[in-house]
Amino acid sequence: MTKYHPFLIALHWLLALGIIFSLLAGSFMLAETPTSDPSIINKLAIHMGMGIVILVLTLLRLITRLRTGAPAPIAGTPEKQEKIARLTHWLLYLGVIAMSVSGIVLAQSIDLGNIVFFGADKPLPQDFEALDLFEFHETIGSILMVLIVVHVGAAIYHQHIVKDGIMSRMSFRNK
Repeated sequence: MTKYHPFLIALHWLLALGIIFSLLAGSFMLAETPTSDPSIINKLAIHMGMGIVILVLTLLRLITRLRTGAPAPIAGTPEKQEKIARLTHWLLYLGVIAMSVSGIVLAQSIDLGNIVFFGADKPLPQDFEALDLFEFHETIGSILMVLIVVHVGAAIYHQHIVKDGIMSRMSFRNK
């Protein structure tokens, strides 16, 4: 097998867009909106909804990956590099799942789902950053961003410096 399963490829690119959007939205759009601003409810709804979709799609991708396997390592790749690549991929799965679950736990701890999705007449916290669970969610987000930069950097390095065609493994096109 020289390529990933087509369903994995589709989920990879869909999740890449969703995860990057959600990380940026959480880091900028939500961080810059005070909880007293009425628009925050819609922004939270989008962010939280995306988080749930990302969790479901990531679990589906993980199950599919475990059932379909992965292409063999590219010939000539040093063993140490291959081990780092495998570890990074599994850490990405873990990071995305941890990010989603920590967001759900955070939302549950302050009844955010009822406020955002069902219009419960409860106040939002004055400052999300004061919540311990928020700090944990934010820390996982920072770690996830680093893992994504490493992943993208490695893909670019392999595709354009080493020129081993690694991107073809995650492409619908035949070489």
